[in-house]
Amino acid sequence: MSEINQVLEQKKNMVNEKATKFRETRDEWNKKSKTHSAARNELNAEVKELIVQVREQREIREQMNEMVREKKVIRQEANKKVKEIKSRMDSSRGPVEQDNSRGKRGQRPITSHQLRKELERLEREFEQGRHTGKNEKKVMKRMKEISSKLKQMTSIDDSNEDMKGLREELKIALAEQEDAHEEVQTAANAAQEAHELMLQWNKEVDKQREKAESCHRELRKSKKEADKAHHLYIVSLRCLHSIQDMSAAMSGNDVEEGGSKARVEVQDLMTKLMSGDTLSTEELMQLQK
Repeated sequence: MSEINQVLEQKKNMVNEKATKFRETRDEWNKKSKTHSAARNELNAEVKELIVQVREQREIREQMNEMVREKKVIRQEANKKVKEIKSRMDSSRGPVEQDNSRGKRGQRPITSHQLRKELERLEREFEQGRHTGKNEKKVMKRMKEISSKLKQMTSIDDSNEDMKGLREELKIALAEQEDAHEEVQTAANAAQEAHELMLQWNKEVDKQREKAESCHRELRKSKKEADKAHHLYIVSLRCLHSIQDMSAAMSGNDVEEGGSKARVEVQDLMTKLMSGDTLSTEELMQLQK
C-alpha cells in the first residue's frame, strides 16, 4: 500500500508541476492577447482618422477642380475680350502694311502685338547666341525693321483719338486676362496639392491598416495558444483530482465531513473554471492542493 501511495504522490507532484506550467503559460498568452488587442484597436483608430483626412483632401480637390473650370470660363471671356479690342484697334488703324518678309504665308495684315512677339523672340534667340555670321546681320536688320514699324504704328495710334481709348481698354482687359490666368493657376495648384496629400494619406492608411491586421493575426494566435494552454491546465487538474481521490479512497479520509466539504468546494471551482469564469489566484491555488 505504501508503494502505491508513493507512486501516487510522485504522479501528483508531476501533474501539479504541469498544471502550474500550463496555468502560467496560459496567463502569459492572455497577457500578450491584451497587448495585441490594445495595439490593434489603437491602429484601427488611427486608420479611421486617416480615412477622414483622405476624404477631406478629396473634397478639397474636387472643390478646387470645380473652381478651375469656373475660372477657365472667366479666363476664356477675358481672352475673347482682349481679342475683340485688338480687332477694333486694327480696324481703327485702317489699311495696314502687309508683312511680306516670310513669303506667301506671311502676306497678311500685321499688328503691333505680332511684331512685339517676333521682336522678343529674336532678341531672346540673339542673346542665346543662336544667330551668328551672316545670319546675325540678317537678324539685326529684321529687328531694326520691326522697331521702326512699331514706332510708326505708335505714332499713328497717338494721333488717333479712338485709338487712345482702345489702348486704355486693352490695358484693362490685359490685366483682367492676367488675373484670370493667375486664378486658374492658383486653383489648379491647390487641386494638385490636395490630390498629392490624398495619395499620401492613402499610403499611410494602407500602412497602418497592414499593421492593424498584423496585430489582429498575433491576437488570434495568442488567443489560440491561451485556449490550448487552458485546456491542458483543465486536463491536468482533472488528473490531479483523480489522483487525490484515489489517495483519499485508499486512506479512507474522503468519508470525513471536512474532506467531503473540501471536495464540494473544489467541484464548484472546477465548474466555474469550465464555464469560463475568472478565478482568483487563491482559488486557482486551492484547485491544485
